[in-house]
Amino acid sequence: MTTSFAAASTVVGLGSSSLSSKRTCLSSDFVKPVMVRSPLRQAQASGGRITCMSFPSDWLRRDLNVIGFGLIGWLVPSSVPAIDGKSLTGLFFDSIGAELAHFPTPPALTSQFWLWLVCWHLGLFVTLTFGQIGFKGRTDNYF
Repeated sequence: MTTSFAAASTVVGLGSSSLSSKRTCLSSDFVKPVMVRSPLRQAQASGGRITCMSFPSDWLRRDLNVIGFGLIGWLVPSSVPAIDGKSLTGLFFDSIGAELAHFPTPPALTSQFWLWLVCWHLGLFVTLTFGQIGFKGRTDNYF
């Protein structure tokens, strides 16, 4: 079985042919040519800070009224004795005390501490979230 090869031809773009010496410029109205710069130089041009003009810098719009009223708004209902004559806050704080009694040892996975911890904090975060929505909605005249 003999195989004969023809003269080696150059693949366009890999060899030196007349096609590779020409530079093809594609232009479009959709894509505009952009000068590529070093990202380090761009950061130094703005003082090392990346800024965006369309995004408000005070996006959180933090207000201590929401935190104060939200904490009170969660502590009051969670302190009502509704679980076998005990409150959720009381059960959570009692479980903290019970776990601190054997401090170097962490709480077991079957401990009631985890249930009270998740329930209490979930209620707190939901109250704070709805408080933020309600307070900012009221100040922005949404309702």
